[in-house]
Amino acid sequence: YGVWAVISPFNFPFALMGGPVGGALVAGNTVVLKPSSDAPLSAVLLARAIKDAGIPDGVFNMVMGPGDSVGAELQENPDVAGITFTGSSEVGMQVFRSFAKNYPKPVIVEMGGKNPTIVSKHADLEKAAEGVMRSAFGLGGQKCSANSRVYVEGSVHDEFVKLLVEKTKALKVGDPTVRGVFLGPIINQRSVDTFLAACDEAKRDGKIEIGGGRLTDGDLAKGFYVAPTVVSGLPATHRLFKDELFVPFVAVTKVSSFEEGIALANESEYALTAGCFTEDEKEIRTFLDTIHGGVIYVNRRAGSTTGAWPMVQPFGGWKKSGTTGKSGGGLYYVQQYLREQSQTIVR
Repeated sequence: YGVWAVISPFNFPFALMGGPVGGALVAGNTVVLKPSSDAPLSAVLLARAIKDAGIPDGVFNMVMGPGDSVGAELQENPDVAGITFTGSSEVGMQVFRSFAKNYPKPVIVEMGGKNPTIVSKHADLEKAAEGVMRSAFGLGGQKCSANSRVYVEGSVHDEFVKLLVEKTKALKVGDPTVRGVFLGPIINQRSVDTFLAACDEAKRDGKIEIGGGRLTDGDLAKGFYVAPTVVSGLPATHRLFKDELFVPFVAVTKVSSFEEGIALANESEYALTAGCFTEDEKEIRTFLDTIHGGVIYVNRRAGSTTGAWPMVQPFGGWKKSGTTGKSGGGLYYVQQYLREQSQTIVR
């Protein structure tokens, strides 16, 4: 295509910069990278690695700065032929709508998620609670694949919540460079405000089972530390079951059947990842055949809705979660950075 822009987020910086940058370079484009202002040092290391690899000057370029100036220039500059954006759905949709002006240009957007898990009455509840805990609170819930809503069949709801609370209570919050610490601080004050607002709503409209506030004891007072939070008793139509939060917060509600859980899961505007726990083979097949999402998990103890690592498992979303069909790490990923030309020569 020519010049390809990459706008990347603060979370998973190497993967979410290196994947699109590498894809665009392999396809023959030059690249301009704008990393997140909250995670600039990873971008510097990537730039050094590319230079050390012998990539000629001008093939890879990096510009730091805020989205409303640097990001806007990459979207509006007519010399930019294609763009990859990873971040919020609000900004991603604005990029998708505005980037192509005079003619169609390629846009790859990987946006948010409001990722569900359905827990059947036929589930191994210990496995389900472990998987939800790890997916909801790993990396502080600051990943687009985090499990943020759970639909549990009524007959096992209370036992599931009890197990989830027990596992959450055992988590250690602190300096993430220390072995044994599970959660570090969240990224900035804006995320803290989002978390506290969600907790206030949960207290008003439902029940906070565990967590629900900032952590300020000792060294935790020096950072953006919050308690991993489990809430219950909210109606399935509540905002906290709909809006992406990007913090360690998970909402659990009862459903009358496994099928109702799938139906509620599919009502979301998002469709990035999803998980279920059941030992019933018919339910597994029903889930795989009907759930909306680009990356799907069944009975994954290590993370109910998370686990797609670069070059191991393709990753991408449907609906409001991103451009559908060609997942990162999949067979056709690099093809998105290429345009075709049919050539005929007659001699």
